[in-house]
Amino acid sequence: IDTPIVVLLGTKFPMIASHKVLAAYACLAPRVLAGQFDPNRHRAIWPSTGNYCRGGAAISKIMACRGVAILPEMMSQARFRWLEKWTMVPDEDIIATYGCESNVKEIYDKCNELEQDASNIVFNQFSEFGNHLAHYLCTGKAIETVFEHLRERNPELKLRLYSSATGSAGTLAAGDYLREKYGSRTIAIEALECPTLLYNGFGGHNIQGIGDKHVPLIHNAMTTDFVNGISDLSTDSLLLLFNTEVGRSYLRERRHVPEHIMAELDQFGFSSICNILAAIKTAKHLKLGPNDLVATVASDGASMYEAEKAELLHSRFNGRFDELTAAEVYGQHILGATVDHVLECTSTDRERIFNLGYYTWVEQQGIEFKAFMERKKPEFWCKLRELLPAWDKLIDKFNEEATGPL
Repeated sequence: IDTPIVVLLGTKFPMIASHKVLAAYACLAPRVLAGQFDPNRHRAIWPSTGNYCRGGAAISKIMACRGVAILPEMMSQARFRWLEKWTMVPDEDIIATYGCESNVKEIYDKCNELEQDASNIVFNQFSEFGNHLAHYLCTGKAIETVFEHLRERNPELKLRLYSSATGSAGTLAAGDYLREKYGSRTIAIEALECPTLLYNGFGGHNIQGIGDKHVPLIHNAMTTDFVNGISDLSTDSLLLLFNTEVGRSYLRERRHVPEHIMAELDQFGFSSICNILAAIKTAKHLKLGPNDLVATVASDGASMYEAEKAELLHSRFNGRFDELTAAEVYGQHILGATVDHVLECTSTDRERIFNLGYYTWVEQQGIEFKAFMERKKPEFWCKLRELLPAWDKLIDKFNEEATGPL
C-alpha cells in the first residue's frame, strides 16, 4: 500500500519492555494517592493475559510489596519465567488460570475469590478507568508528537486511522484523543478465531495480549469506527518470517526490505503484528493514499515468544521453514491481506457492541445497571478526563511530601 503506517514501539518502556507498564502505573497511582492501597499491608492483584501483570509485578517489586500475577496457563513460557524473577514468592504470587488468551472470565473468577481477603486489592485493567485515561493522554500525545514531526516533512499528511487490538481496551483510548485532535477514526482489532465484536462469536487463539470473549468496561464502544478480524495463522506465520534467518534473508534479498526496517522486526510480538495487519487491511478498505497516515503501537516484542517459535515451526509448518515457505507466508499474509472481516461500524453496530458488555459486567460482575449505561454518553468520558490534572497535582504533592521540593 502507498499509505504510511507509523508504529510506536512498546519495547522501549522500562523493566518489562512493553507499554503495559504504563497501564499498571495508571491503575495503581490513584489508589495510592487516595489511601486505598498501602504497600505495607496490601497485596496488589494484577489480572492479565500477559504484559499488564508483568508491569504490575515490576512496580510492586520496586515498591517492596507483594504483587500477584494472574494469567492464563497457555501464555508464553517467557512470561512465566520472567515473573518468577520479579515476584517475591513465585509459588504463591503467580497464578495460572485455565485456558488460553480468550479465557478472561476464569481470571475474573480468581480475582473475585482473592478479593474475599481484604488485604488483596485487585487492579483490574479491564474495568479500571485509570488504564483508559493514561492511554488517552500519554499514548495519544506520543502519537501526536510523532505525527507532527512527520507533518513537518509533508504538510499534506493527514492522520486518518488509529489501530489497536481490543485487549483491556486501554490502548484503544488513544483513539479518542486523536479523534478529538485530528478527526481520525479508530480500529478495534480482535482475533478472527474469537470474533466477539465482529460476529458475537467466541473461541480460542494465540494472539497473546488481546484477551477477549467479552467487552471491557473501559471500552468506549460509541467511538469505535471499525472492527477488524485478524487470524492467529497470520500472526504466528509472520512472527516466524520476521525472526528466522531464512525469513529475514528472503525479506532482505527478494523483497528488498530496508535495513533500518529489518533491524526493528524483532520489536513485533503477536499483538504488534496483529495491529499492523489491521492497519494495512483498513487502509486498503478505505483506499487511502500516500498522504493518509495510519498510527498503531507494538505492545511488546518477539523476545516474549522464543519458546513458542519451535512449537509453531512444527504445528504450522511441519518442522520446515525454508525460502519457499517464507515466500508463501509473505504472499499469503502480507501481499494477500484482504479487506475481509473488516466492519465499518454504523450506529447500530456500536449499540450492539456496547450491549454485549451487559452480560459480563451487570450479570456476572455485579456492576450497577445505571453505572453501566452511563458509559454510553460522550459526557461520561469527557468528565473522566477532569481527573487527569487533579491526579497530577496529587502526585506532585505526594512526591514533595515524600522527598522534599524537587
